[in-house]
Amino acid sequence: MKHLTFWMVLFLIFPGMVPVGPGSLQAQDHLCVGNFWTEAQGKRHLDSVQAILHSRHDWNKRARAVRRQILRGSGIKPLRKHLAMPPVVQRGAVHEMNGYRVINMAIEQHPGSWITGNLYEPLDMNGPFAGILCPHGHWSNPSDYGRFREDMQKRCAVLCRMGAVVFAYDMVGYGDNRQADHHDPKALQIQLLNSMRVVDWLLGLKEVDPARIGVTGASGGGTQTFLLTAVDDRVAVSVPVVQVSAHFFGGCVCESGMPIHQAKGFQSNNVEIAALAAPRPMLLISDGSDWTRNTPDVEYPFIRYIYGLYGKEDLVKNAHFADESHDYGFNKRQAAYRFLARHLKLKADRELWSEQWIRLLTRRDLQVDIQHITPFH
Repeated sequence: MKHLTFWMVLFLIFPGMVPVGPGSLQAQDHLCVGNFWTEAQGKRHLDSVQAILHSRHDWNKRARAVRRQILRGSGIKPLRKHLAMPPVVQRGAVHEMNGYRVINMAIEQHPGSWITGNLYEPLDMNGPFAGILCPHGHWSNPSDYGRFREDMQKRCAVLCRMGAVVFAYDMVGYGDNRQADHHDPKALQIQLLNSMRVVDWLLGLKEVDPARIGVTGASGGGTQTFLLTAVDDRVAVSVPVVQVSAHFFGGCVCESGMPIHQAKGFQSNNVEIAALAAPRPMLLISDGSDWTRNTPDVEYPFIRYIYGLYGKEDLVKNAHFADESHDYGFNKRQAAYRFLARHLKLKADRELWSEQWIRLLTRRDLQVDIQHITPFH
């Protein structure tokens, strides 16, 4: 009876915890996938966590536990050892654009395993520049796909002209990436290692200011944004778009296919993971039609409370678009430009933000052919 009472209490504190006995698989690690909780359960979890956080010391202790489970559940920590050497980079076609160039290129995560993408470099500007990672989401229509999408090209071009070196890269198994199928059970691990390797590479560029590394993406790219920021303190500014939710844990293996949220006696969610950015500047962008519809009333107040423990409430913001849907649309990009301009010390120029000057490239233009790339210098 006492054992049952213990689990009942634990379940009330951490809704979604599976009360099973020792020795079963579920008593160890458990996957929290998709709408794992109801909206009410998600809010109740945040309320219960906030109730025990009375100081920065309390949050630091909780943050260590949340971060430890991400690293343990994804198997990231021991795998970082092989990333000590500078990455090998190879390049393909170069496209001269209006005030910037786009280079088709690949970064070696480890021997024979390539991270494919496009580098956007400013022209006729003096560095040092900020460095910005742009992971993409799960938009899978072959005619409107991944890093080739119009919204991705536009935001990379604008951020580049604002004074940043920008890298748009494929998720595992998307676009030109051949590291694994995107449904591989370890897609989360591979993708997060990829993002950390991109940071390694950006920090090795003499023209990139190591104090001004940013990351922004939407949907699955939003998950990648807050996961990278949570485990890599080299990221200075983050803008996760339409993804931070108290009840939704991500529906893809690259977001929730490894036990990063729950273990025996432990439960967290993506809001706590996003809060690990504190006190670094972060903008949450949300909308009214998906799992971020409650952000102004649920997720944002919790994260702002965490920033308040540092006395830095002014460094976290929420741009909510109640009448918009799940995308990284024009209005959301405008909010991101303003925030990134301020906190990465970029050029704030409304003419650039209009995006009217941008010439789009085709998927064929931007593709990386691993068989025909040459060493990058």
